[in-house]
Amino acid sequence: MADKDKGPRKVTSFDVARVAGVSRAAVSRAFTPDASVSPKTREKVYQAAKELGYRVNYLARSLTNKRSDLVGLVAAGLDNPFRTLQIEHLAKALLARNFRPILLPTSQEADTSTVIGQLLHYAVSGVIVTSDAPPTEICEQCAAEGVPIVLINKGNDIPFVDRIISDDRMAGHLAATHLIGSGVRKPAVMAAPAISYTSRRRSEAFIACCKQLGAEAQLLQIRINDYQSGYDAAGELAASGIDGLFCANDYMACGVVDRLMQGRGRNDTPPLRVIGHDDIPQASWSAYDLTTIRQPCDFQAEQTVDLLMSRMAEPDLTARVEFTPVTLIKRRTA
Repeated sequence: MADKDKGPRKVTSFDVARVAGVSRAAVSRAFTPDASVSPKTREKVYQAAKELGYRVNYLARSLTNKRSDLVGLVAAGLDNPFRTLQIEHLAKALLARNFRPILLPTSQEADTSTVIGQLLHYAVSGVIVTSDAPPTEICEQCAAEGVPIVLINKGNDIPFVDRIISDDRMAGHLAATHLIGSGVRKPAVMAAPAISYTSRRRSEAFIACCKQLGAEAQLLQIRINDYQSGYDAAGELAASGIDGLFCANDYMACGVVDRLMQGRGRNDTPPLRVIGHDDIPQASWSAYDLTTIRQPCDFQAEQTVDLLMSRMAEPDLTARVEFTPVTLIKRRTA
């Protein structure tokens, strides 16, 4: 009767080992990223765990190993569909390597020390910081704690911190050559270069390429790279004489297109050529049919996790930078 009052006995790794016909050490290796274990043994362990309802207590394991299987994803600007897509692919890439992502939203105005405290409280194995999040203090504190970190689309050059950067120079070149080649004579780029590393690089590359092609490109500076800023700024485009526009991201470009298309038919083309950047799902919607520069989130996520894992294995490697390739996707707007 006393045993019944205690409820069902908790399944342990010893139970999994017994059912799978392997050692307890093999069970531990099967649930440890990059541990040496054969695919056949791993499959037997996973199957036994599923049958028994066994779950690894990763937080308890972290108390023993000093590191959990958690990887912190520090992200800002989650209203941007590209950021959501980016986080989704990063999470999938981490899960595929048996890491557990933990999302920590932040912003330009956020108290970074709070984010750092949360990351280190969970004894994370690594940290990934996406663009538009403030990384410097996070990097310094994580480095002091020996926690590997990878930055995505950030310009900060920090010792022992690796970076993945979209090929923004190529993006500016692709946008400029396509617009000028389509007959544009008064090009412009819309961006918030003061707060965004990627916006600054894309704008500079676009303006430089336009100049090489014999056209003087105008920089239309906005406060932030979001839909509303694009929508508001587009109100002055009609009177400006600009006939071709490169937007630093698709989110902003969608706002521009919506403003330009007010009062027009659904199948009309915008009064000027518009190119975005990122190729978010909305870019292919019939309401936009937006020509854009594709930044492949799936490939970028794999690059990021590869760098993070190699940094875990060799913490003293010099800082590395890898570039994510981009491609032009032609649609109705340009």
